[in-house]
Amino acid sequence: MILPKLRSNVLRSTRRHLSALQLSPQLGCSHATLLTYNNSNQSQQLVSPIGSNFSTLTPSPSNQIRQFSAESTDKAETKKESLEFQAETKQLLDIVTHSLYTDKEVFLRELISNASDALEKLRHLQVANQEGSSSSTTVQQDPDLPLEIKIETDEVNGTLTISDSGIGLSKQEMIDHLGTIARSGSKAFMKELTEKHSSDEANLDASRGIIGRFGVGFYSAFMVGDRVEVRSKPAFVEEGGRMEPLVWASEGVGTYDISDLPEDIRQNRGSSIVIHLKGDQLEYADEKKVEAVLKKYSNFVNFPIYLNGNRVNTINAIWAEDPKTVSDETYSEFYKYIANAFDEPLDTIHYRADAPLDIKALFFIPSFHSEKYGMARMEPSVSLYSRKVMIEQNSPNILPDWMRFIKGVVDSEDLPLSVSREKAQDSALIAKLKKALTRKFITHLSTMARKDSEKYKEEFYKEYSFFLKEGVCQDFEFQESLSKLLYFESSKTMSGDLTSLEVYISR
Repeated sequence: MILPKLRSNVLRSTRRHLSALQLSPQLGCSHATLLTYNNSNQSQQLVSPIGSNFSTLTPSPSNQIRQFSAESTDKAETKKESLEFQAETKQLLDIVTHSLYTDKEVFLRELISNASDALEKLRHLQVANQEGSSSSTTVQQDPDLPLEIKIETDEVNGTLTISDSGIGLSKQEMIDHLGTIARSGSKAFMKELTEKHSSDEANLDASRGIIGRFGVGFYSAFMVGDRVEVRSKPAFVEEGGRMEPLVWASEGVGTYDISDLPEDIRQNRGSSIVIHLKGDQLEYADEKKVEAVLKKYSNFVNFPIYLNGNRVNTINAIWAEDPKTVSDETYSEFYKYIANAFDEPLDTIHYRADAPLDIKALFFIPSFHSEKYGMARMEPSVSLYSRKVMIEQNSPNILPDWMRFIKGVVDSEDLPLSVSREKAQDSALIAKLKKALTRKFITHLSTMARKDSEKYKEEFYKEYSFFLKEGVCQDFEFQESLSKLLYFESSKTMSGDLTSLEVYISR
């Protein structure tokens, strides 16, 4: 009598645990443990839903909570899988949303950079497949789609959608790259290129086009949105197969859902990020506001950007081109654009170097400056870029103060950036960059004074001699080289004629 009674009690206990599991989907157990009851004539296996220890829940190996829901009355209804973010996401999301970025508008720069990276990866893989250097058995979906970025604003529904026709995401990639903060898919892609094809120039070019580094830019969308959806269709599937689009969705509070995209929503190859804007951030559903931010930060990305059907980035990043291929007319148009000017530049300095740093700089000397009219002191007018994406507008750190009349752009891939990509992080490298740029500018002026002294004295020196003298007084490192650029009137020359300090001393 004792054994049947014991078996009955165990069975009742097990049923209670099974009932509790059905009522608590959050338990998310990944496996069951078999308990065996034996007597002399029979054995029976009982299933423990909570592992070998009844008092301890055994989660899945990845600590992900999986919750499946489907209406039994409708078998065709899409299943939804809910998972938890990784890497202490609640705390990290709070940091990204409230502390990491100085300006909320930077979110758009980050998402455009991600879209550009997705397109760059696809372009590289397309080239690899055409050249036969890829051994993959996959085929491309929607092969005729152009490589481009599309942005749509919806003021009625308060949404902003950023779409690309790039490489797209599979379900596992959504979990790996969207479900884990600070895991950069772009960085992993670059590492793979370097390891497999370190000497291949095409792969090096692809890696140079990749912008992302830290794996946090996507989450900046939660600064302006209370819900974010990522709809994606992978670019490549196994030959003979087809992969339908998925949608990743989260409110940024620790969990996210992945489900099949409803059939009434169209998603081509690539990804679409739909941001449901917060009530106090609805300005980003306004087309003019979005266009202004795009032109400020992302006007020079490698791929066309369309805002509500209209092309936004129509000007090329000519500082990254070979100076021999750029015409004077192109330089003039670019100067007027970045300086918001109407005059022609007095002179242009297009500088490229690989050592001691990778530098691409384009400087313009305006035909006049405003300080001589008694207007306010000019602010720095050279912006810092990295891989054609603006990092710091009118940076005060990359040129000495006496060069504040210069307009232009500096782009360097070597500068370590802060996680928010709003500032360069390494002050020693910034000092090297500053020194290299200053030396190049002084060398350019010395060449002008030697080869075209009339232009130097009559056009440049008369307009900007004050700044050179300021540099002699303030910039002790370049004081001697600057002093050689100073010109004065002399008793040995006619009134109004100028002679250099070096020539004056030699008499």
